[in-house]
Amino acid sequence: MAVSSPHLPPILSPLQLKTPLNLNTRLNLSPFFKISSKATPTIRRSSVIIASSGSKDAMSSQEKLELFERYGLDPNDFLSEPSVKRKRRKDRGQEMGKGKQPVVEVVRKPPRTTHKLLQVLGGKAKRKKLLSPVGMDVRPMMEVVKGAAFDILQVAGGCPASLRPGRWLDLYSGTASVGIEALSRGCSEVHFVEMDPWVVSNVLQPNLQWTGFLDFSVIHTVTVENFLERAQQFVGGDTTFDYISVTPPYMKVDYGILMHQISDSSLVGEDTFIVVEYPLGTDMLDSCGCLMKIADRRFGRTHLAIYGPKWAMKKKKKG
Repeated sequence: MAVSSPHLPPILSPLQLKTPLNLNTRLNLSPFFKISSKATPTIRRSSVIIASSGSKDAMSSQEKLELFERYGLDPNDFLSEPSVKRKRRKDRGQEMGKGKQPVVEVVRKPPRTTHKLLQVLGGKAKRKKLLSPVGMDVRPMMEVVKGAAFDILQVAGGCPASLRPGRWLDLYSGTASVGIEALSRGCSEVHFVEMDPWVVSNVLQPNLQWTGFLDFSVIHTVTVENFLERAQQFVGGDTTFDYISVTPPYMKVDYGILMHQISDSSLVGEDTFIVVEYPLGTDMLDSCGCLMKIADRRFGRTHLAIYGPKWAMKKKKKG
């Protein structure tokens, strides 16, 4: 603390306060100051810094409080205000959004829609248009591939005009165009396996209603893997099918594993035909369980393989 008067130089005390001293005031310069006077001295208080942050003898917060209490001073009167630079830095940080939680923008996908680009190629529902989703979420079998597949099956089955009556299993159904084509050409019942509920309710079922085949259809809204593992539970009774179509999304399946799962299941019988659509560069086996590959066609980047019983291969050669 500094005590000043017109005739005496400033004297520092432990609190480093500058206080004007009246000439009539008696001063005791002991280690701790004591000011006494008959007249009340005028004391002008200013901001006091007990110790700077860079000082080696810096006092702790508790020591500062004890020192203020010892001399009957209010600590709030001596707290230094934040510097102008610090205040500006804080304001600038608030303007720039510091300390605020980041705002996560949710990108909403546009609503899914459908259009009518497909059609039934033959049979009872020939030339009827079918719905399909807009975009690449569902990739229907190309009509040229579908037409070739059914032509091969009809010839191999010994009835070029139509399919042999039987049950069809349509794996990865999507638009149901393959299964509907089978019903239109003579199949008695088709089981559709499609995992996407939106496709089932907005594409597959409307197509079955439009073509009049809803009563001859069974829809399983599950994954193909789940269906193959629990075929007995889903189908019940006789699980063997006369025809099985496999049209998966190209890049999302391992064809080797998938074909082994199908051939090892109870879905395949000795007289079953299996239609497989696969991409260019995929190696397909010459047999699938007890069935032989009776056809393998290429349509651009798309390949079509058909497996069937040995007797169908002989009929195909004769035809």
